[in-house]
Amino acid sequence: MAQHRELDPRPAGEWKGVDLGARTVSYTERDAILYALAVGAQATDLDLIFEERLRVLPTFALTLAQWAPDALGSQGGFDTRLSVHGSQQLQVLKDLPRTGELHLAARVTEVWDKGSAAVFDILVECEYFEATWSIFAPGSGGFGGERGPSKPIGPQGEPDVVLPVQTYATQAATYRLTGDRHHIHIDPEAAAGIGQPRPIMHGLCTMAALTLPLAARLGVHPADLKELSGRFAAPVFPGDELDLSTWADGEHIDFELVSGGAAVISGGRLRF
Repeated sequence: MAQHRELDPRPAGEWKGVDLGARTVSYTERDAILYALAVGAQATDLDLIFEERLRVLPTFALTLAQWAPDALGSQGGFDTRLSVHGSQQLQVLKDLPRTGELHLAARVTEVWDKGSAAVFDILVECEYFEATWSIFAPGSGGFGGERGPSKPIGPQGEPDVVLPVQTYATQAATYRLTGDRHHIHIDPEAAAGIGQPRPIMHGLCTMAALTLPLAARLGVHPADLKELSGRFAAPVFPGDELDLSTWADGEHIDFELVSGGAAVISGGRLRF
């Protein structure tokens, strides 16, 4: 019989500053290639899918650090059945090797009180990258904490570029194999539990997928990505065709990803 694990009953605001521990994670070329295929690499992208020419996509790092927000949920920080991924930030410090063993450390940096919900910011650090997950947790607010930053104002004027981003029907099922096996991405009943008609794409899969066609349009390599951030505004379903609008802002690019006229990633910003 499986042992029952007691959850930490502390109020949401008391999770700020909590150390989530450290882990050493390893991966092989096979893992990096599977990830590239999951986010949209094609058979002709030999430097993403052929081990002899492999360059590892920087967003692959996020699959290696997924344990951190999962750890907070499993300890009782928020209800994993109701929580959603609100936003993501990634800063690349240096290129990921083809194979490797990375030492990651994680902690809760902020807990914002949104009234009926809380937002947990979870930072993961290692020598190759820093990444922050913001998890929106219904039912965890109202503890008297600060509300936190408001949504950023989006770029103004007509976009410089509008590109199609095509997802595919089996993409969420494939992406699950990289480590994020939350049921809402595969099980119709779990998706219905969060009010969706069918399983939805992983936000991190969608965000990574847009970097490939954009890099091609800009004439740069997607593995040269240095920064990436954005808010997940609405779900994407496997097979959806999306529109990516971009605005140049110095060395950065602001972006918005749209499906059917509605933003699915807003406040996006990246740099190659």
